[in-house]
Amino acid sequence: MRRREFITLVGGAAATWPLAARAQHAGKIWRIGVLSGNARPAAIETSFLGGLAEGMRALGYVEGRDFVIEWRFAEAKPERYAEFAEELARLNADIFVAGAPEAVRYFQKAAPQTPIVMALSTDPVGNGFATSLAHPGGNITGLATSLDDTASKQLELLMEAVPHLASIGILANSSSPNYASVARNLFAATQARGLNVAMADVRTAEEFDTAFARLKGENVQALMLGSNVLFNLNRVRIAEFAIKNRLPSVFGVREYVEAGGLMSYGESFRDFFRRSAGYVDKIIKGARAGDLPIEQPNRFYFTINLKTAKAIGLELPAALVLRADEVME
Repeated sequence: MRRREFITLVGGAAATWPLAARAQHAGKIWRIGVLSGNARPAAIETSFLGGLAEGMRALGYVEGRDFVIEWRFAEAKPERYAEFAEELARLNADIFVAGAPEAVRYFQKAAPQTPIVMALSTDPVGNGFATSLAHPGGNITGLATSLDDTASKQLELLMEAVPHLASIGILANSSSPNYASVARNLFAATQARGLNVAMADVRTAEEFDTAFARLKGENVQALMLGSNVLFNLNRVRIAEFAIKNRLPSVFGVREYVEAGGLMSYGESFRDFFRRSAGYVDKIIKGARAGDLPIEQPNRFYFTINLKTAKAIGLELPAALVLRADEVME
């Protein structure tokens, strides 16, 4: 697992930074085009997407005076990605922010010269988005999630919660850019521990019922998945299936636990969007996107839902609960 440490400057330089930032982009309102794979939340500011505007404000920018954000939500539908990417290009967005790995190729096609900041991506080198993490090249930069690398840790936590675990069900989406690296790491982790695995491929919302029936027929004892926008949109449905069938579950991001999943271990999506603002800032100041190294998570969060544990009749070890960063009751 590769991690980066970040140093925050303090003192006099920090105190004058907002003024300096405003001086360098005075007179222009920068248009930021964001394409998310999710549905529009009830309130963007309080969702993980709100991290982008939060990060911009922290850098001294004022929304409406220095920048505007054009939000588009594809709802995991391929045709909407293409439609909205082209629409944002017609609006002359100065910078694109890809709120899902699926958005990247559509941005590249719609406006090949416009800088792209990946707020969320998985294995950007393997997916052909970047030449390397240190030197992405082209017009793209941003952040890479750890959804592939954390599979082993998620499984370790699940086996601690369920000591005699022998079989596990995995939901995957073979059409997602996340699929190859996440599936590879999930299978490696389960095989290393001698677990029986049943995998169900879900590429559209209509395939969930068939996938659930297959996992139920295989008598799996727990549930994992490779997170992607389709699964995120259906996270309540997935959590309800796990609870109904008394399946302990573990996920890569907190939002699934908030929806009723048992546990999660991974990065914060809101933090990723907040950190994306740093890339937008550098591009505004003249940096080439392809010269900016792609960053990886610098902190991981472990969340447990005790209400769900009770609902499925699972008593979690006290030592496991004490290690959690957040416990939902």
